[in-house]
Amino acid sequence: MRVMGIDPGLGTMGWGIIEASGSRMAHIANGACRTGTKDSLAARLMDLHAQLTDIILRYAPDAAAVEKTFVNRDGAGTLKLGQARGIALLVPAQAGLTVGEYSPNAVKKCVVGVGHADKKQIDHMVRMQLPGADPEGPDAADALAIAICHAVHMRGSNARAVA
Repeated sequence: MRVMGIDPGLGTMGWGIIEASGSRMAHIANGACRTGTKDSLAARLMDLHAQLTDIILRYAPDAAAVEKTFVNRDGAGTLKLGQARGIALLVPAQAGLTVGEYSPNAVKKCVVGVGHADKKQIDHMVRMQLPGADPEGPDAADALAIAICHAVHMRGSNARAVA
């Protein structure tokens, strides 16, 4: 099963694709969708939509997962992130994919083993769990971690369903 992880962001939206078969996982691709900071919000959201749609058409994932938004002190920034997250949820749903959602701490706990891991720890563990993976940046590493988390949760759900 091919799983796409998406780390929402308005300026940089990380994405990662893995192949999961039982307990085995392999890196397929990763990258980041970027938007122009001088463009209007509507233009940036439309650009993210087009880029994510292209990635889904190119790599044909079977499922997707998106990181949940955490609320920070900057209300306007949180709202913009929420709008980008809406695009991250919409595009896979339009492609007919089921979309899982995970909190940042759940992803970190699944991939690193602790819920408050830093970016370097996430990158390191993604590289360990996906040999040959070279994340394009921290957003892509986070997206691969989200994909790993979803694959692990799906494997657990399938095992419970069989039992």
